[in-house]
Parts: sequence; structure tokens; C-alpha cells
Amino acid sequence: MARIAVIGAGMGALAAAARLAVAGHRVAVYERTETYGGAVRRIERDGFAFDTGPGTLPLPAVYRDLFLKTGKEPLEACVELTQVDPSARHVFADGTEASLPNASRAGVVAALDDALGAGAGSRWGDFLVRAREAWDRTRRPLLEEPLWPNWPVLAEREPYPAVPHKRLLRTRRAGTLAEVAAWELRDPRLTALLESHALAYGLDPRVAPASAAVLPYMEHAFGTWYVRGGMRELARAVYERCLARRVEFHFGAEVTGLVEKDGRAAGVALADGSMAAADTVVGNGPWRLGDLTGGRELYPPEAVEPHPEGMSAGRVVVCLALRGGRETSAAHRTVVHTPDREGELALFGLGEPSARPTVRIDRPDDAALRPDDAHEAVVLTATVPSLTHHDWTAPGAADAFADRMVTEAERAMPGLRERTLWREVRTPEHTRQETGAEGGGVPAPALAAAEGTLLCPANNTAIPGLFTVGGWSHPGGGLPHAGMSGALVAGLIVEGPEFRGSQ
Repeated sequence: MARIAVIGAGMGALAAAARLAVAGHRVAVYERTETYGGAVRRIERDGFAFDTGPGTLPLPAVYRDLFLKTGKEPLEACVELTQVDPSARHVFADGTEASLPNASRAGVVAALDDALGAGAGSRWGDFLVRAREAWDRTRRPLLEEPLWPNWPVLAEREPYPAVPHKRLLRTRRAGTLAEVAAWELRDPRLTALLESHALAYGLDPRVAPASAAVLPYMEHAFGTWYVRGGMRELARAVYERCLARRVEFHFGAEVTGLVEKDGRAAGVALADGSMAAADTVVGNGPWRLGDLTGGRELYPPEAVEPHPEGMSAGRVVVCLALRGGRETSAAHRTVVHTPDREGELALFGLGEPSARPTVRIDRPDDAALRPDDAHEAVVLTATVPSLTHHDWTAPGAADAFADRMVTEAERAMPGLRERTLWREVRTPEHTRQETGAEGGGVPAPALAAAEGTLLCPANNTAIPGLFTVGGWSHPGGGLPHAGMSGALVAGLIVEGPEFRGSQ
């Protein structure tokens, strides 16, 4: 039985801790804040409750597998999972609306034809077929296997089978998500639909590779799911599974350094001056691990380099406590698309938050989130530049942008402002405080092609006995990816470098 120290209690770290404990190791988690879950947080006030992180769960099979492998109780015995239907209502810039059924290609095709005109649905349906091919080509190397030593193969090959496009005297294939939209979808509303999936993960569609088509495909193929009581309940369930497997938790315990002995990781140093010995250390975030090692290189020169966390986009979340009950016909999620695409995409270059942002509205039909049926808890989310590019701590900056978000949300929810009892606004500064990510950036999922710029560093490092887990490591950000990250790290530790992923 080995002693394993896990730095941080994010979802990837929790997933790794539970699996390692089941394998017979003594696992201790050291978390500098006072709670678990990383970015999967909740605000509670006056009988209202709000998810401030992910509002839905794609690919629930990742967490079903975690619970299957770590105990007798399946996931559904620990949380209530419900399929969100429609998966989302979309309000486009020209006022057109479309509600897309959950996990039904035929239903989505019909809904888009009805809303956007004949042919729109079939173009989207054909796109999903091609996206499936990209998914089939990249699923194992990007989700289920440790990062290949010959990772440049993933960087050089574009797995999305783009349709040939004649332009002037040349025939080209789309290399970016924006080109896929322009050349294959040929409708500004379908463009907005496609690009909103990239934007939700903080990706610029003009730069994101065509392989980012797997993001809408994943939602389409495996459905969009909600955890009754709020997504924080998923974090609670994973935490309690860790406790059941006798994982030790130390909250308010900031790790300040890595202890090494004979050239390998041998424990962690804590802010209170104590030291916790370990045979293996699992850390969250390559940049922060680098700081703990005194700047020692974590990866060889030929490896994938860590993403600068501060360069990633962040999120502003507005939690609204509303008077008046939720309409029975209301969609769980509504996406209100910006009428100023170029202005919004300036957040990736100029670092300016949009004057008219795309806003995601989450309105769960969940009595646990509201004091009674005469009130409603609503969450607005928008992608924004991180603290590195915009000062969200400046007086009035957060509230001014929240006002813009509410204005846009009223295109889908008229009278929203008048219904508001109070609101709480959370910016990338809150993300920085809760997760430690520089600038409050949010990690994106790993994607193939794009010269490897969207691949994430391997889970094993150049320091024996030191591993990385979580959104800034392979396979990147997002709830499913965090769960897979934990599975990969556990596999590498238990089975050694010969581990090749789940079968």
C-alpha cells in the first residue's frame, strides 16, 4: 500500500483519489480552500441555490464508470440524473427561435427545418455525421488513453472530414470551426449555433480546429443531463464516495512545495510548516506544480507544453433570485446569441468584453433551488476575457457587464429585470480564488489538429512519482474530461507506464 498525496480537491483530483483508494492505496487530499469540487460550486441565500460552475452534464457515462469501479452503489443510487429536453432553446440575432430535442438527430433536423427553413436541418444533420467521424477518430487518444509519446501525430492530422470547397481556382477544406460554419452550414444562424459550443468552452471559432465539431456532437450523441438538486450534488456524491473509500481530506491546507528524495517526489510541504510524506504526489495544474518544484522543468523539451492559464477565457456568472414562478413551458437552457459576432470575438484578441454577449440562461425546474413555487432561481453565463486581459476587480466593472447580460437575456425572458429580487455576480476573480487558475481562466477540452496548440500536457511528468490531473492536463477541461483525467492518472499509478487506458 503506497501513500499518495493529492494536491487540490477538484473533480479530476476527486476522481483519481477514489480510484486510487479502491486500488488499496492510502490517499490524502490537501485542499487550500475550505471545500471540494473546484469550479463546481454553489451559492445559497434566502432559500435560493445556484450552480456557479457547469449547469449540465454531457457524457454521464464517465461518472457512471467512476461509481461502478469504486463501489457497489451506482451513480443513479447517489444522485438523480434527468435528461434535459429540449437540450436547449436558441434565440438568434434576427429573432428566430429553435428548440432542439435532446439526443435525437431526426428531431433536431426537423426542428431546424421548421425554424430556419427547409434545408437548414439537413445541413446540420450532415454536419453531425461528419462530426461523428471526427469523434470516432479521436475519442480514445483524447479521452481514454494517456497522451501518446508521438503526440505530433494528433497535432498534424485533422480528423474532421471537411467537405471540399471551391474558392476561386482552388479547392480547399475547412481547417477551423468558423470555416466549417461558413462553407458547410451556410446560414448565420447555424453558424451561431455551431460557434456557441466553442464559445461555451472559451474557444475562438476562428482559431479552433475543425475537430472542435466533436463538442456539439458529444452533446447530441450522449444527451444533456442535469443532476437533481443542482450540479453541486455531483461533486458531493464523488466526495462522499472518496470518504467511503477512506480518503483523508485536509481542508485549509495550502501546499507550498514538493518534497523530493533521491530524485523523485516524496511528499508535500504545507503552509503551516509541516510536511506530509508520500510515495506518489498528484497535483492539479502544470503551472502551479512548476511553482512548487522551484521552477524545475516538469516535461522534456519534446513534450506538449502547458497552456498559459491566464491566456484562457473566463466566465461571468450572474445568479438571479426572481419573484414569480417558473413557467411550465420554460426550457432548462436557453442560448441568446449575440447580434454582434465580431464584437464578441474581440474578447480573444483585444481582451474586451462584448457590449452584447451571447448569454446562456439556465432555468432548472428544481424545487430544491428555490424557496417556493412563487419564486425562481436563474443563472446567466457569458464567456469573457480573463483577468490577464481585463480588470474585473475595477469598481463597477462586474455590475456593468452583468447589466449587459441581463439586457440580452431579456430577449428570451421579457421583464427579467423587474422580477429580480437580488443578484450575485461572479467574475474570473472568483474563479481564480476558488481554483487557483491564473487570471481565472477556464480550461478547454483537448482537441486534435491545430499544430497541437489545444492538446494538454501528459499526466505523467519528468519527475518520477509526480503526476498531474485536472483541466489543465490531458485530456483538458470540462466535467467529463475531469473524470477521465482522474481515471488516467489512477491507471498510470496503479499499472505503471505500460497502462494504455480503459478497454
